[in-house]
Amino acid sequence: MLAKFRTIPLELGFVLIIGAFLYLFLSEGQLPTTLPNLLYSPQLLHVKTLFFSILLEAIPFVLIGVLIGVFFSALLQTFVSDETVRKWTPRHPMIAIPFATMLGFIFPICECAIVPIVRRLIHKGMPVYVGMIFLLAGPIVNPVVMAATYTAFPTEPQMVLYRTLFAIIVAAVVGIILFFTQKTPPLKLGSEYEITHEQQHLHKQTKKLSSTFTHAVDEFFDMGKFLIFGALISAIIQVYVARDVLISFADTPLYANLTMMGLGFIFSLCSEADAFIAASFSNTFSKGSLLAFMVFGPMIDLKNTLLLLSVFRIGFVAKFICLVTLSVLLLTLFYPL
Repeated sequence: MLAKFRTIPLELGFVLIIGAFLYLFLSEGQLPTTLPNLLYSPQLLHVKTLFFSILLEAIPFVLIGVLIGVFFSALLQTFVSDETVRKWTPRHPMIAIPFATMLGFIFPICECAIVPIVRRLIHKGMPVYVGMIFLLAGPIVNPVVMAATYTAFPTEPQMVLYRTLFAIIVAAVVGIILFFTQKTPPLKLGSEYEITHEQQHLHKQTKKLSSTFTHAVDEFFDMGKFLIFGALISAIIQVYVARDVLISFADTPLYANLTMMGLGFIFSLCSEADAFIAASFSNTFSKGSLLAFMVFGPMIDLKNTLLLLSVFRIGFVAKFICLVTLSVLLLTLFYPL
């Protein structure tokens, strides 16, 4: 309880900052005269237009993703037993790897909720490498994200294909490496008690429909603040950062991919919304670097890293992040267009 209250100043500060920017955009220039004249510039209107266009396109997909994710999370906890997980998870890696990569299509869960779910699955008996493949591929290889990516790139459907294909390849490569190298349990000590307590709590919650919807609303606003942050920073970069500066990064494939991967890590967007942010950079950055953003971000971002560190041992997390980073970078550097 004390830890929860410690986060209130941070949350309040974030809300105040976002509220100030929203007021700035919605005020149509009717601002106090003591503010700098820069706030009245035409660029501000352009920032506002970009910001709201990204936001309005992405929100429906975020809402759909939240509702589906909460539903399947509750379904998993309430009706799927340990024996069922062990029975249905293939033991041979040649079968388990494609099985894990396609789980996201059957259970479309975004990266905001997938770490606790993978932790539960590993505890229920799923092999570590299978769970981590699902963690990487699940947020991308699902119909909601595919639909969102197609909406963001309506004239370039190949972006949907390559994003899905790259996610499958990266997840499979990392999974194979973990199969051969990870011989010890990566979960932190004490996680078994935490999972059991969480299962009991969620089982009580799922008895009430209102609790499920409450959880969905919390998830929506939790992801929404990252979407607002990402859309805002993207719009500001597009308008206020000189195009020559962006081009200096975008001209070299290596720098362009690393830049977009870094933005994906910092923005911490949900996978249902990041394609719209990527599309806003399509006039400056190459398709390969945009794919790096859309593949790496849902797999490894700031909030996901903190979740991983709270569940898995630090050495395992460091190895996992390095494998994902190198795999995404190398793969997207060879994008054909």
